[in-house]
Amino acid sequence: MTDAAPGTPSWLRARNDATALNMLFEHGALARNQLAELTGMSKPTAAQMVSRLEQAGLIEQAGETSGKRGPNAYTYAVRTDRAIAIAVDIREADIAAMVVDVAGVNHEAVEFSLDGADRSPEADIAAAIDRACAVAGLSPRSVRLVCIGVQAAISSDDGVDFTDTLPGWPAQGARRRIADALGVEVILENDVNLAAAAERATGAAGDAAGFALLWMGNGVGVAVDIGGMIFRGAAGGAGEIGYLPVTAAGTALEPGAKDITDLIGHGAFERCGGDLGAFAERVSLALAPVLAVLDPELVVLGGPNGIAGGTELASLVASHLALHTRWHPIVRASSIVGDPVLGGAQRLLVARLRDLVLAEIEPSITRSHTAHLGGKQ
Repeated sequence: MTDAAPGTPSWLRARNDATALNMLFEHGALARNQLAELTGMSKPTAAQMVSRLEQAGLIEQAGETSGKRGPNAYTYAVRTDRAIAIAVDIREADIAAMVVDVAGVNHEAVEFSLDGADRSPEADIAAAIDRACAVAGLSPRSVRLVCIGVQAAISSDDGVDFTDTLPGWPAQGARRRIADALGVEVILENDVNLAAAAERATGAAGDAAGFALLWMGNGVGVAVDIGGMIFRGAAGGAGEIGYLPVTAAGTALEPGAKDITDLIGHGAFERCGGDLGAFAERVSLALAPVLAVLDPELVVLGGPNGIAGGTELASLVASHLALHTRWHPIVRASSIVGDPVLGGAQRLLVARLRDLVLAEIEPSITRSHTAHLGGKQ
């Protein structure tokens, strides 16, 4: 945040201003007196914090609040126009994207087709940025960060594996190509892992010590949450169960099925004639290796097929597991409203944007103070 020595006036100012910003992040627009109460600082100190942050361009007047006595007080909020981010969900045939700002406001998401597009990491994300900013009425030049959910395994050395739905994306260096071409910070993440982050924060898994999210859509995968941390494996491939071959019991249910994706992925629910009981049996078979290795207390059923089945499918899967296996986890349907991949990406981006704003406190205050003195040091 600042290089000032601890205990010096500049260090204390920066610490106070960071505290004020964090209160504004948490509570939204506040008046000076409200900031004083929340931070435990005096009213004059709160007024000085507001003045410095406003002059530095980090906060702005947001409105007025009326009190029982005296004149109305101005409220202040963190500016959201200095830096924005884009959450991106890349699917097999289309992309969903959404602007994210430091306040965590829910902006409208946009979806567009990839049919006929000249695919590459930088082209896909440039299109996502342009479309999301156009819907939000913001300039792409304000974009500082992107978080991209992809149907692939992401390794720490910028490798991308299991890229069936990412034509034009290289096996190595996609993150760097996007960053270099577009001049933005890039977070590249498995889409199911992002969905699990959303389930942990606002969905079906908030009260669980750990859980497994089974995603059933065009692809099939599992996100593993252990104590609020996503387990990715040595090369980012943890949970890619869609590629596992089916057992004899599975081929009896789906003749010709080669892997678990054939069993419970795209079109599988329809091939069951919409029979939830029949589909629950398939889901239970697909869960067997997950339960044997992880023994999670909770399984969340997500993705298009999990959402379509809802609470009834979750109940049927739980009953089938209790009757036919040694594992008896709690089974719940996803409860995320909207795109869970974008929801998980939004949470990561809001936290990162706030870090960036906090990191600007001392340089911004120094520049503002210098300008106020006419450039004198």
